[in-house]
Amino acid sequence: MKPIVAIVGRANVGKSTLFNRLAGERAAIVQDTPGVTRDRLYRDASWLDRDFTVIDTGGIEFGKQEAFSALVKRQVDLAVEEADVIIFLTDLRSGPTADDLEIAGMLQKCRKPVVLAVNKVDNFTNLAPVYDFYGLGLGEPIPVSSLHGMNTGDLLDAVIAHFPPKAEEEAAGDRVMLAVIGRPNVGKSSLVNAILGTERVIVSEIPGTTRDAIDTSITRDGHEYLIIDTAGMRRKGKVYEPTERYSVDRGLKAIDRSDVAILVIDALDRVTEQDKKIAGYAHEAGKGLLIVVNKWDLPEKDHRTMQEFDRHIKEELSFASYALTLFVSAKTGQRVDKILPLVDFISEQQTRRVSTPLLNEVMREAAAVNPPPSHKGKRLKLLYATQVGVKPPKIVVFLNDPELMHFSYARYLENKFRESFGFAGSPISLIWRKREGAEKDK
Repeated sequence: MKPIVAIVGRANVGKSTLFNRLAGERAAIVQDTPGVTRDRLYRDASWLDRDFTVIDTGGIEFGKQEAFSALVKRQVDLAVEEADVIIFLTDLRSGPTADDLEIAGMLQKCRKPVVLAVNKVDNFTNLAPVYDFYGLGLGEPIPVSSLHGMNTGDLLDAVIAHFPPKAEEEAAGDRVMLAVIGRPNVGKSSLVNAILGTERVIVSEIPGTTRDAIDTSITRDGHEYLIIDTAGMRRKGKVYEPTERYSVDRGLKAIDRSDVAILVIDALDRVTEQDKKIAGYAHEAGKGLLIVVNKWDLPEKDHRTMQEFDRHIKEELSFASYALTLFVSAKTGQRVDKILPLVDFISEQQTRRVSTPLLNEVMREAAAVNPPPSHKGKRLKLLYATQVGVKPPKIVVFLNDPELMHFSYARYLENKFRESFGFAGSPISLIWRKREGAEKDK
């Protein structure tokens, strides 16, 4: 396992800016408003020849009567618990505060290496104010400017000095990237916590608790997964705050990064217009799709309830009829254990390769049963097909004229390919190509 480095400190001292600087990307939302980061964010980073994982945490605010303060503190405690090295970030402009002293005391009890960093240093020729931070009792303070990247090299030198000797790197196995997506307050974070069996992300009855896309790596039964919990995606007309706009953007990017998208639907709300839009984005992005109906413990049910709900989903999300559906309760744990096995199945389906002879045999049989259409006296001719890619499966079909391919016949061919080869839970990309090389995507 790579060493883990946690960044902790008060709100608005620049933790997310430093996190983004070390990770080399804008992974965390950065805004002048205190308390923007609430959950733990993970990213891989490297310095010199050492790879490690860096964690961003929410700002600790002692004594503040705010709904999320205790929850944020809990997330920081969990980050400290799993970290190998801790960066305690403070703010030169405010000087050592009472909260800094309390955090320092907390870190002294954790028995982990702590590197004290003083952020927002503008003048590196006059470091006298930095010396005030010696009073925190955590050793030499290292001045940095995370915004401009000043002196972060010295900070990282101090961090990796606490790493254990570099072991031989194990060959990384294939891991499946999962994006847990959906509207606000459908139970995405509760579902992630239920899958992990730990309080990984903040859960609250208040919609919009999760603001960032949060990565967690886990291994189950020899299979490795990266689970991305995303902020709830509202309709654009209902996104008011800049922070929330960034969160929606993170959610869309999380889908782009994923292999399989888990769309969480509220069992009491059924399929909404926003559910359709979110599913449509995952579909257009070519991702595997598992629809998880959460809060299944709440509706009144009889022996037909599940079948009727499943039929409702297929009707409302007809463009993604290939998606698999699972009815769960994150609260009670009902069927949560079936999620990862279904993800494995979808991952296998979306990476399935079919030989060219088999594809052409199925295509010829389909054309014999239902001949290709004609237009203005010119008939479509299917010449041959071959698979050229996976995730999603990409099949090129060579034709005499792609303009003659009607969408209904394209759907017919796709269904025949699915009947023969599966591809369950995965879209199929059919590419129509003229014999001379002209191409038209479905």
